This record gives sequence, structure tokens and C-alpha cells, in this order.
Amino acid sequence: MYLLFEEAGKFAAGRILSEAEASAQVELNSGKRLKVKSANQILRFAQPQPSALLASAAEQAAQVELPLAWEFAPEAEFSFAELAADYYGGTPGIEQQTAMLLALHGAPHYFRRAGKGRFKKASADIVAQALAAIEKKQRISAQIAAWADELAHGQCPAPIREQLYKILFKPDKNAPEYKAVVDASRARRLAPLALLQRAGAIASPYQFHWQRFLFDHFPGGTGFPALPAAPEIADDDLPLAEVQAFSIDDSQTTEIDDALSLQGLGGDTVRLGIHIAAPGLAISPGDAFDRVARARLSTVYMPGYKITMLPAAVVERYTLCEGRAAPALSLYVTLDAATFEIKATETRLERVPIAVNLRHDQLDDCVTEDWLAGAGATPVNADNKSWEAASNLRDELSFLWRLAQHLKARREVVRGKPETFNRPDYNFRLIRDASQEGQVPAGGEQVVITERRRGAPLDLIVAEAMIVANSVWGGWLASFGVPAIYRSQSSLAPGIKVRMGVKALPHAGIGVPSYAWSTSPLRRYVDLVNQWQLIAAARHGATAALAAPFKPKDGQLLAIISAFDAAYTAYNTHQAGMERFWTLQYLRQHGITELTATLLREQPDGAGNAWLARADTLPLVLPVLGTQGFASALTRGARVKIRLGEIDDIALDVRGTLLAVLGDTAAETEDDAGDEDAAAGPIAIALDVTEGEAPQNADPADNLPVPG
Repeated sequence: MYLLFEEAGKFAAGRILSEAEASAQVELNSGKRLKVKSANQILRFAQPQPSALLASAAEQAAQVELPLAWEFAPEAEFSFAELAADYYGGTPGIEQQTAMLLALHGAPHYFRRAGKGRFKKASADIVAQALAAIEKKQRISAQIAAWADELAHGQCPAPIREQLYKILFKPDKNAPEYKAVVDASRARRLAPLALLQRAGAIASPYQFHWQRFLFDHFPGGTGFPALPAAPEIADDDLPLAEVQAFSIDDSQTTEIDDALSLQGLGGDTVRLGIHIAAPGLAISPGDAFDRVARARLSTVYMPGYKITMLPAAVVERYTLCEGRAAPALSLYVTLDAATFEIKATETRLERVPIAVNLRHDQLDDCVTEDWLAGAGATPVNADNKSWEAASNLRDELSFLWRLAQHLKARREVVRGKPETFNRPDYNFRLIRDASQEGQVPAGGEQVVITERRRGAPLDLIVAEAMIVANSVWGGWLASFGVPAIYRSQSSLAPGIKVRMGVKALPHAGIGVPSYAWSTSPLRRYVDLVNQWQLIAAARHGATAALAAPFKPKDGQLLAIISAFDAAYTAYNTHQAGMERFWTLQYLRQHGITELTATLLREQPDGAGNAWLARADTLPLVLPVLGTQGFASALTRGARVKIRLGEIDDIALDVRGTLLAVLGDTAAETEDDAGDEDAAAGPIAIALDVTEGEAPQNADPADNLPVPG
């Protein structure tokens, strides 16, 4: 005797070996033995063989006309045997009964289960809805198959092109567009990105990177919402400073946050003024402008373009532009003219006359150490206007240069070792028509890459002044018990990173007792937050903690730190990626196939077959292969000649092959540590088919080679 039974939602049949009151032991054709409870036993039969019964019943079940069976079925509950009798007529055989059981079980949209072998037919409305859903699913399946076929034949359907970045980076795995790409990738045995490239989904490598960044961080676009006019700061509210200040920025900088002034040159004491744009006097926490700034958290920089934290009209209202007296938060530092000892500091809210905006990219070759020492002549390539302005400030710049060197040396004592930065920074400039200025680059522009020496006089002057302001103000706020956002680093030991927090802790990398970013409020939200706290301190002194917008243990500060850290990291990653993109274009545009480089470290495989290297004259880190025959000569810092391979603009990848080891070794600098992560790897794709412009003085202190 044989038994038809249900096991884990499926039907099986086998020979009965023994029976008990509530179960039976059954042997399947495979020899496997099962204990089947009475509740799961459906039919007992003597003929045919179990395997033949199931095969024949499955074939007949596929021929059952379900709409007709639904019409025959009674309104009340019924057994499969009862419906088989109505459907087939007479007394149905075991095969017909089993066929009806399989058909009913496989059609839940027509019949719902009501017990062992019993069913109840669904209402007409439910059947109609279910059939519509089945038809829709079939249409979607057909559409997926059609799209997959198009992709496999090198064409990209419009719906997939529109969903490109979502499919690649944040896919909805139930979406038909995603499933079509997966199916086509499996069929063609290609990675999704390669498949989509071949299908023409990616028209422009530059647009691929740009649109991906927007998809991740600006899904609604980069435009600003409708805002009221930028608030005015009445002249009568602030005294006019008795100084003539000047700023030092790049020519492309519009968000001029900081300026400097000197009083008392030639006397025993000199008063250094560090003047910071004061949008915090007009923008208030929680207002429309604050909401915009807090949503963006920072200006985003990239070669040829930037996304500002604040609208242009707001920036224009508060930037320290030459020819006007701008509202500013000023730190005055009284110094001994001979020893540079700081005798006193004072913070004031005032209007500061800005005499001139110096541009260091126009002056770095002119304002040299020799010229500041009084030995340099007028360079032949000096821009008349810029050079005239710098020449008129020669005494001030010379004093500030000596002061910057003194401050740097004093910080190095605290750090315990000197800051060494022999490598240059690089400036990127895209050549395009004036009508294209302010527009997103197309990706095919000619790119010019120039070196900017780290620690150049103008750069160091501003950097050291900003370090003074951020350090002094950080300690000043702490003395009043006013919370602020600080950057700190407990030591220079390997692995100790710079962290952001609300406590005034030492920053070992810079060599100061506390460091609160406060000097870039037009382009960094943390600085704007700290400026609100500083304004409260300037106005209320010892009672500032009661008047400051952010109180001690305010959870908002921690939320701002978390959001800012994530956004700032993402923006810097995008900037680095775009600089790498344009560096690769530079190689292509200039036909560069070979270059010299410095080895950084052996690749992780440890076999000595590949190294990571940094190009000597370009901002490029790349893997170098073919090193087997040079193993004995390869060490960190060794200079090599390499041949460049094919450039991949999507993966931002280029690889080199070692041609020769040069005789000299490059000096190692402390900022080499970060280069190990500078080589671009493959683009991170979320799709899985493996089944069966440098920031122009954003904070000049950040240009120093300190970790973090």
C-alpha cells in the first residue's frame, strides 16, 4: 500500500512500512524513510507506483482548466475529490484525484486552502484582482526580458539609462530595471558597469562621476531654495576699525573669509589684526539661511567648479571684498616687535576697511623669501596691479613672514618634531570660454596643472595667522564655559587621528593647546557655529554661556559634528576623484606615456611583484607592475621610471610598468603617509550578479601636512 502525503508544502508519495495511531512510516523511492503524521496523510492507493502517479498527475494537472474548475466548484468548502468528480464526471481515478489536488494547490488565486485536502473558492473580485496581478507580472517579466536582450546587444533602454546611478549604487532589487541589468550581465558574463558602458548608458565619464556625486549628496540638484534678501548689518551697529586690512587668497576665491592688518610697525609693539567675515551677525540659528547652510555643511570644491555652502548673494553681502568696510569678527594680537612674544589679545565686533585682495597665485613667484628679506628685485613677470599692491605692503608682509616663521618654529617645539613638506600642492585650471565660467565642466576641457610650493611665504603667513586665531579663540571660549566644536589629536603616534568634539583638547599635530575652526564661516558650517558662540562671548564676556545659542551638553553640537564629518569626508573624496580625473586627462592631452615616480610601499600581496608609487611632477599615485626583475633595488623612497598603461576614466585608474630604477632616493616626508590610500581603485558598485579646484584657503592651516 502506498501513501500520498504533504511534506513542507509539497506533495510526495511512498510505500507504507508501518502504521501507528497518529503516524505512518513511509519509504520513498530514493530509500529515504519518513515519519508522516496523520494530519499530513492525503490518499492511500495500491496502484500505480508512487513515482508514476506523481508524474502522470502533474501532467494532467497542467491541463486542468482552472476557470472552468472555479465555475464548477461549490460556494461552500469542498474536498479535491469532490471537485474531481464534478470536473471529470463519474468516479475519478486516483490519478485524476491527485491531478485535481495538485491543480487546486497550485492556484491560490482561484482557491484557498481550508484544511487537509479541502479548499474554498475565492470571490470573483479576488480572482479578478489576482488575474490582473498575474498579467502584470507577466508583462513585467516580458519587459525585463526585452530590456535584458537590448542590453546584451549593446543598446541601453531609456528607463535603465534614467535609473543608471540608482541601479549601480543604491539598487532596488525588486525593480525591473535592476533585474534586466542582472539578467543581461549574467547572459553576457560581464560586470554591470562594463555592460552598461558597452550599451552606451554612460555617455561621458565626467558626467558619470558628477551625476553620481549629485545622486549621493544633492539628489534635488545644487540650486538653492527661494530665500529672502540677505540681511543687512547696519553700519551704526558696529564701530569702524582704524586699520587698512588686506586678504591673501587664490584668484578664483569669492568667499573671502579672512584678512590681516598691522599697526605700530617700527615701534616696540605691533598689533596684528586677524579679521574674519561675520555672517553670524546676520544669519541666526534656525533661520532660512541657517537651514540652507546646515543642509550643505560646506562648500564643495573641484577643478573648474564649486558648490557653495551659501547662495552667491549671501556670500557677496558678507565677503571681505576690497574697497569697502565689511562686518568682521576681529582678533587683535599685541606682539613684542623684537621677540614676537604675545602680550595681549582682544576680540572685537566691528567694520573693517579692506584695502586690497592679494592673490597668491599671481604673487607666489614674486613674493619670495629673498624679496621679503629686502634682497629681491622686481620680477619681470609681475602683474602690475598685484605687484603694486604687494610692493606697497612690503614692510607688512616682511614682518608677517618673520612672525610666521617664529610661530611655526614654536609650534614645532610643542609637536616634538619639525613639519616637513617638501612636496608641492597642485593647482588645476580648465581652459574654456568666458561664457562657460561658472558652469559645470563638460569633461573635455584642456587642463593646466601647476605646482604650488607648500610653505611658500604668502601661504605660510595666512596659515599661521589662522592657527593663532583658531587656537586663541578656542581657549577663550573654553575659559567662559561656552561650548564649541574643536579639532584635537592626542599624539603624533601612528594611528592617532584628528577628531572633532566639544572639548578644548590639545592638537598634537599642530602643536596648540586647543583648536576650534572659526576662520571660514562663509564656506564651512562648523566655523559658522563657532562664530555664533564667539559673537556671544564678544558681547557678553563672562556671562556668554547664558547668551550663546548652543549651551553646554547641547545635543545639537554632536549632531552637527556627525553630519559635518560625513559630508566633509564625502566632499573631499569627490574633490580628490575629480582632481585625479583631470590628472588623467592631462596625461592623455599631453601624450605622456612615461614618467618618473617615487615608490611608496609594496602592494599588499607581499610577493614583491607590485608597488605603489607617486609621480614626481604630477598629483598622481598609481600601482606599478613588472617589478620582479628589480626586487633587490626596490625600497620605499626609490625613484623609478615607469611606462603608463591604458587610462580608465570611469574607474579613474591607470597602471604603470617598471622600466628602470634610478640612482637617487627621494626624501621621505611626514605627509607621505596619506598617499597609501590615494590610488584609485575600482568604482564601488552595489549591483551584485554573483548568484549561482583645490579648496582655496578653505582653512589655510589645513594646507599644513598635519594628520587629519
